[in-house]
Amino acid sequence: MNGLIGEYQHKLDTKFRMSLPSKIRATIGESVIVTRGLDGCAYVYSQNDWNNITDQLRSLSLGNPQARSFNRFIMSSASAVDIDKAGRILLPESLRNYATLESEVVIAGVGNRLELWSPENWAAQQELITGNINDMAEKLSEVGMI
Repeated sequence: MNGLIGEYQHKLDTKFRMSLPSKIRATIGESVIVTRGLDGCAYVYSQNDWNNITDQLRSLSLGNPQARSFNRFIMSSASAVDIDKAGRILLPESLRNYATLESEVVIAGVGNRLELWSPENWAAQQELITGNINDMAEKLSEVGMI
């Protein structure tokens, strides 16, 4: 699952299923891993990208309390979710609650994962990013990123 990009608006149905955009379904596989994300969203990974994430998490030192906590945060909330024939995934209740997903979902493609946001939290995140974009760009240019 390379190059997941774009922003999509979708609704949850009455069974809390969400359709994945057709552009994404073609490359994501037959199942995904959904877990807690940072900043109050949920993350969606393809199985291959999830395997890469778990390899990285396993390489963290068990002696580091922050590494242990981060590992718990990501791994304990992860769920394998099949994509049904209609291209929908069922979002687990714990992740819906964590990301405050009620009836509408903003899907943001950010490279190797999808982020699932409530419209309100997405708007707040976008405002925060927009307000700080020049500072972020300057810091990234200092380390040769842009």
